[in-house]
Amino acid sequence: MRALPLLSLLIGSCMTVPALAANSSPEASEWLNKLARAEQAQSYQGSFVYERNGSFSSHDIWHRVQNGSVSERLLQLDGTAQEIVRVDGKVQCVSGALVSGVVTPPDSAPRVLDPLKLMSWYDLSVAGKSRVAGRDAVIVTLTPRDQHRYAFELHLDRQTGLPLRSLMLNDKGQLLERLQMTRLDTTVPSDADLHASASCKPVEPAAPTPPTRVAGWRSDWLPPGFELVNSSVHNDPSRNSTVSSLMYDDGLARFSVFLEPVKGNSGTDTRVQLGPTVAVSRHLTTPTGKVVVTVVGEIPMGTAERIALSMRAQDAQARQ
Repeated sequence: MRALPLLSLLIGSCMTVPALAANSSPEASEWLNKLARAEQAQSYQGSFVYERNGSFSSHDIWHRVQNGSVSERLLQLDGTAQEIVRVDGKVQCVSGALVSGVVTPPDSAPRVLDPLKLMSWYDLSVAGKSRVAGRDAVIVTLTPRDQHRYAFELHLDRQTGLPLRSLMLNDKGQLLERLQMTRLDTTVPSDADLHASASCKPVEPAAPTPPTRVAGWRSDWLPPGFELVNSSVHNDPSRNSTVSSLMYDDGLARFSVFLEPVKGNSGTDTRVQLGPTVAVSRHLTTPTGKVVVTVVGEIPMGTAERIALSMRAQDAQARQ
């Protein structure tokens, strides 16, 4: 259950804006700045529907900003109840099928949208107006400058700047993912609204990774604009192996790379896509032995495959 109203994908960090940014609309940049400020300053509650691969689900959301802290609770209304509670971006508890899949990284912090960085890799424009959930909205589009990322269409509430509808589109304009508010109320949620149910299981934050335990891998090729934002190594007792992970980000899209040693010819190469999310696994031979490389993220399939084949062991690891 991914909550796009919380703008978990709209993230970035400051950088110099190149001349290409001239293709973007200053008005669109202003609206994205308003969106970023709203996420950190505007309390609200409401309901939304989420669509991917023709499958729909409905959710309630409560989001409160108080004394500089952001608390949020989401509840899936269809099927088995799934719930998640976060404070300042850190998961506090989860329920349902989410329990086994949620990990809170150490020292995680809320991330803020940066239109200046997005201008380097996307053309930003205001495409018109709309009406969503009974509220007037401005349509802002983010069109990628290359084939290595997806396009977004955001319908932002004129009054608050909050997203009322978000569409993710491929290079043919086909819908990959839709998230749409059906009700938005700017009333501040109460403590009771944000209180987790008894089935919401606490999530313990992951222990900080020692500075020396970073993934000893690099990529010979990355799509322009993607930067390494996290690198770690962890042991997997169930498989008796060590898994390296790297996360890359361009200010809007992100993907992760996982590398695990394998013995013999175990396993086969795979490629799977669910809506905008792809998972590509490739077996590679390195100076230290065979590894399986898995790339997971919201990027085109061909891009993920090229990234997987570009992974190389760092010199330090190769000497081990």
